[in-house]
Amino acid sequence: SRRHKLYREELNLTSPAAPLPLRPEASWLQFHLGISRDGLYPRSSPAVTRLLRDMQEFPTISADYSQDEKALLGACDCSQIVKPSGVHLKLVLRFQDFGKAMFKPMRQKREEETPEDFFYFVDFQRHNAEIAAFHLDRILDFRRVPPTVGRLINVTKEILEVTKNEVLQSVFFVSPASNVCFFAKCPYMCKTEYAVCGNPHLLEGSLSAFLPSLNLAPRLSIPNPWIRSYSFDGKEEWEVNPLYCNTVREIYPYSNSNRLLNIVDMAIFDFLIGNMDRHHYEMFTKFGDDGFLLHLDNARGFGRHSHDEISILAPLSQCCIIKRTTLLRLQLLAEPEYRLSNVMRESLLQDPLAPVLTEPHLLALDRRLQLILEAVGRCIDTFGEGTVVANDTAQPQSPAVDRAKLDT
Repeated sequence: SRRHKLYREELNLTSPAAPLPLRPEASWLQFHLGISRDGLYPRSSPAVTRLLRDMQEFPTISADYSQDEKALLGACDCSQIVKPSGVHLKLVLRFQDFGKAMFKPMRQKREEETPEDFFYFVDFQRHNAEIAAFHLDRILDFRRVPPTVGRLINVTKEILEVTKNEVLQSVFFVSPASNVCFFAKCPYMCKTEYAVCGNPHLLEGSLSAFLPSLNLAPRLSIPNPWIRSYSFDGKEEWEVNPLYCNTVREIYPYSNSNRLLNIVDMAIFDFLIGNMDRHHYEMFTKFGDDGFLLHLDNARGFGRHSHDEISILAPLSQCCIIKRTTLLRLQLLAEPEYRLSNVMRESLLQDPLAPVLTEPHLLALDRRLQLILEAVGRCIDTFGEGTVVANDTAQPQSPAVDRAKLDT
């Protein structure tokens, strides 16, 4: 406690900070202004390139728990929370120019596989999975994962010494190995046994850029029709009824919009990364029922390279429908000269924490891609290409009025 008080006094954290101007050229603002009906950012966006660099290099000016973790502790307005969680440790780091990113620390080494006896809802969260998911999402041309970059964080200087949250300060300690550690403050899994530790101060983590606030860009959180049972022995209807998609197609908005095709896109993405934990999805309300689905919270991906969880593909195999643009991109990434594993390997070399994925995880992407194409092939053999492949290649460009803009 004396040390925490000394930090606050030395850094003068108790005095009010001077107001800062908002620079229009700030990378965070430019990223937010680039959000459109087509995705979170345009292809080859210079704003995203700058944003990734800024998240990697800018010094932190404050650190705090995320809002959903505070909701679990009763410390914030839960009406502003899209999807409360808070099981695993994550922090909000703030930077200059009003930049803000979600920090998820390293919990599992890259070469470790998730034990096969683990249920998906008690799996580790992996910082490198968040990073790899962003790169894969961009390669697939979905552009639905917020920009994410790896960074070595000095947990003492860049978290403990800049936070004003006394609860967060109180969970820091020095381990017997003289490493600085901290743990989450939440209803469960929040003890020193679940702490993360620096070496002695430096700790790997992922930084994911925040989306615009809910006041500026409202979002909906919607249960995934193919949600899994979060119990040890329960089953959802889709897991026992192969005709389940017929029921989904009768329910609005899956009956008369692009939503079902976007669900299939999300299932393909989750199958490639091995993520079984997609219980909800989020959408910007501004773009209506046909808006894209946000692919958030991907830290439970890339857990087991030796296992392909075919059930994740249920929306594709049960509904037998896929966007033409998605299919063409998958077919291209199956070609030897554009092999998905090679493209991912090259893309991930740009990250400061490279290598982000081990070689078995990269090769698993190629194997899973073939399984997706085989599933599409079976659908086409059964129902015909005209029924299975939805033509979305001739969609008009969205007008400027449909772009997400911030009130600056």
